[in-house]
Parts: sequence; structure tokens; C-alpha cells
Amino acid sequence: MGYFITVTNAREIRLEVDIDEVGTRLDVFVARIVPELSRTRVQQLNPLVNSKPAKNSYKLKYGDEVCVEIPEARPLELEAENILLHIPYEDDNMLVVNKPAGMLTHPTSIEREHTLVNALLHHCKGNLSGINGIMRPGIVHRLDRDTSGLLMIAKNDFAHAFLSEQIKTRTAKRYYLAFVEGNLKEDFGTINQPIDRHPTQKHKMAVVEGGKPSITHWKVLKRCKDSTYAEMALETGRTHQIRIHLSYIHHPIVGDPVYGLKTSKYNLHGQALQAYKLSFLKPGTEERVTIEIEPDEDIKKLLRLCQGKDPASS
Repeated sequence: MGYFITVTNAREIRLEVDIDEVGTRLDVFVARIVPELSRTRVQQLNPLVNSKPAKNSYKLKYGDEVCVEIPEARPLELEAENILLHIPYEDDNMLVVNKPAGMLTHPTSIEREHTLVNALLHHCKGNLSGINGIMRPGIVHRLDRDTSGLLMIAKNDFAHAFLSEQIKTRTAKRYYLAFVEGNLKEDFGTINQPIDRHPTQKHKMAVVEGGKPSITHWKVLKRCKDSTYAEMALETGRTHQIRIHLSYIHHPIVGDPVYGLKTSKYNLHGQALQAYKLSFLKPGTEERVTIEIEPDEDIKKLLRLCQGKDPASS
């Protein structure tokens, strides 16, 4: 594994160096093991090695104990909002939220209200991770505004690091439901194409030679007249990954205004993509938790159409 991690309290993380990390720079090591700490942030925190100050360029030795003390985070300058949330799972360290389509995960410079973060500030009431210096709900991974479904939220820095590591090592499993344009020829398959910023349209991502490795698995659940209902499983988690990969193979998500058809004959709340199942280890344990929710209203509507029923019927 390369290291051993111990959290002595919510603000201190101790890392014991294993043989695989010998010779690694101190700041590089900490930033890699604690994904929510940038390398610059690590350098600001001045980690100790064997209880003594060390330069960030220090090359680690086998058995070294690295201690990172994280100061109290600055409050986030956002208003807490009492927004009703669907929370299928919650414990002392984390929660899982079912985000509706149309809700931003994080605020932007323009939109500062009605986001998931605003809702979590109210719900968590101060139990927020602040591992990068600013108090904020620990959103471990994100969903696009118009994608609904499950998100893991960390209440403290330990849980944030623990869950982020599961995303990085693919211990956490994420599954999506999607309706795609056209008929997928095979019953299952894998799209393995690198993703990076679009070379000319900077607001978009794209399959780009030399981009970041990106892998999406798919399995057909039902075939319809002019679309396919499928389950998607992420092996990596790039921005817009599923949407880009399906567009790349000429089967874009139904209702996707960016990577799909310019117009859609369906009146949907967003693209027909839902993060419907999560499987992860509870922070600090080997207990696996699997959360699964029923299809959202847009998916149900398309299923009724696929079955030849009135979309307004139940």
C-alpha cells in the first residue's frame, strides 16, 4: 500500500511510510495520500517527520512517521439554506444525498444560493470538513447540475480523506442509469478513451489524445424503438465522463444539451442520467454499505414511453 494512516483526532493525521514510498518528497507524499490537500496547502502546513520540522523537499525513509496538523478552517462565506434534502444514509462521519436534477453541487461566482452546499451548511450545522483551509461540506465527488442522484458527503477531514482514497483506488463503486440515443449494438461493453479540455471549446471536455485515462463500462437493461436504457459503471471519474464517452460512440445521453442532440422531443428536467447506486466502506471500518434508489421521474417517463404507455401514467 505504501503507507499507513492514523487519525488521532479530527485535526491531525499521522502517516507511517512503507517501503513503496521511500525516496518520495515529503510534500508530494502527503498531497498524494490526502487527496483534499493540494501540494501548495501541504507546504503551508509544514508537516513534521518523526516529530521534528522537515523541509518539503525531504526524501522519505522507511518507517518515517509524518504528522500533518490541520488548523481550524475559515468559515465559508455562504448562507445556510433550509432546503429539503433526500438523505438515504447518514452516520457520524458522513451522509449520502440524493441530489435532484437542476441543483448545482457547488456555488459559482454568479450563483451563490440554492445549491447543495447551501443546503448542507444548514443540515450539517457546523459538522463540515475543512481540510483545504475553508470550512465546507466535504463533497467527495460531484454531479453535473442536470444529473440527479447519489453523492457521498464527508462531515470531517478524516472521513473526507478516507472516502476520497476509495474513489482514487476504485474501492468505492458508482453506478448510473441512462437513456441513450439509438440502439447500442452489444449487450455490454467498455469505453476506454482519454478525456481532457476540448481543444477549441473551453467550456467543454472531450476525448483528446494524451488526455487523462478514462474508463466507462456499460450494460444494456432494455432496448426501445429509438433509444437504449443502460447501466453505466465508472472506473474513473473525469468531468462529464459518461456524457463524453457516450457522445464519442455516437450514442449521446437523451436530453443532453451540450454533448447530445441540439433539440430533444422529450420534456425532461435534465439529461436522462442518474447516479442510482453507490457502494463504499464506512469511514474507519471494513463495513461495506450499498445504497440504491429508484429511477428518477425522467427515467420513469422514458421507461413508460419505451413500454408504449402514456408518459403521464403511473
